[in-house]
Amino acid sequence: MKRNAYQNLLDWKNSSRRKPLIIKGARQVGKTWLIYNFAENEYENHIYISFKDNPEAIDIFSGIMDTKVLLERITIISGEKITAGKTLIIFDEIQDYPNAVSSLKFFNENANENHIISAGSLLGTYLAKQTSFPVGKVNILNMYPFTFDEFLYEVDETMYQYYKKVKGLHDYLPALHERMLDLYCKYLIIGGMPECVKSWSENKDPAEILSIQKELVTIYEHDFSKYNSKIPAEKILHLFRNIIPQLAKEKGEKFSYKGLKPGARGKDYQGAIEWLITSGLVLKVDNVTAPRYPLNAYNQSSVFKLFLLDVGLTKYMAGLVNESIILDGDFSFKGQLNENFVLQQLAPQLTFLPNYYSFDRDKEINFIIQNKSGDIVPIEVKSGKNKRATSFKSYIANYHPQTAIRLSSNGYVKDGMITNIPLYFASKLMELI
Repeated sequence: MKRNAYQNLLDWKNSSRRKPLIIKGARQVGKTWLIYNFAENEYENHIYISFKDNPEAIDIFSGIMDTKVLLERITIISGEKITAGKTLIIFDEIQDYPNAVSSLKFFNENANENHIISAGSLLGTYLAKQTSFPVGKVNILNMYPFTFDEFLYEVDETMYQYYKKVKGLHDYLPALHERMLDLYCKYLIIGGMPECVKSWSENKDPAEILSIQKELVTIYEHDFSKYNSKIPAEKILHLFRNIIPQLAKEKGEKFSYKGLKPGARGKDYQGAIEWLITSGLVLKVDNVTAPRYPLNAYNQSSVFKLFLLDVGLTKYMAGLVNESIILDGDFSFKGQLNENFVLQQLAPQLTFLPNYYSFDRDKEINFIIQNKSGDIVPIEVKSGKNKRATSFKSYIANYHPQTAIRLSSNGYVKDGMITNIPLYFASKLMELI
């Protein structure tokens, strides 16, 4: 497998401001595989300590934070010599052991010549609740499911090579458009969870994909009680299962607590929402009160939408059958499925998740981002080839953006002030604009 995050690890290794690295991400997105692969290729040796498989390893950190002693203990227990810069030390499933997490601060301050990567299934939830976590003493990398280009690498090498070569409209080949759309539809069904991608690449069995998706959802729901002690698990479960019905509401409607149950209030479910976000299972898209620079200054965190981390899991939890997607059927949830796809592709490209913008009561821009130049870029997601876009055209008329992007199943074309980019190019959108 080839993951884009591998380059992030190379950059980290060679950075002048390298610190112990924490990799955050939902369970089963491939964190451990990536670290192992990186260690095998880029270091002379590595030491892998899993606190889940080897709970006794916590004794390494008992009662002392002297980095010299810690390194000696790690060497003795692993049987491996540690050579600074040539040995990668890996702490996996570290989230349940505060002493091990705290040790990263001391490694940074007293032994930063050693290369250390930490990861964990629910490390994000640990970091969110620990106010004493040593901010500034670690580097952090967020990891997500396979993006569409990573998926292409696994299932169609020829199309992957074409995809990588496209740097703008001049590189686009209309003759390959339908083939790319077919692969896009397959991605909506399979999604980006590594086990699903690997299964499709090797077996091409849709029933097996469905079985894996079912298992993944079951694992996540099991985690709600196993790895959470303060928030009632039934609230998290109820919220998680309600994400699809919330998305299925009419266009422009925000997440509604009353949609969970009559009389429900934000304070009743705020903890559950934060848990799902920090676990990496859910992506939260906030509304903005105005599409102005700097965009974060206009963020309205109390008005939002929730999406799942992976479009394949969204397809599974919505109960969509494969035929309706692969045959480009017309169904009511199609727009939301495409939005989930676009958000999944944008997340690894951006420092902050995109926002959305509701205006004039019934008008909405699906996503709105700020590019590196500070320009505010509206993004419309169209589920079909119809170019009618009342909200989008109204926004352009009112705000005159320098760049306006429509992501649809149409070809790559400049259409007046709007640039139409095929949906399948969403995973390289920031490069194209």
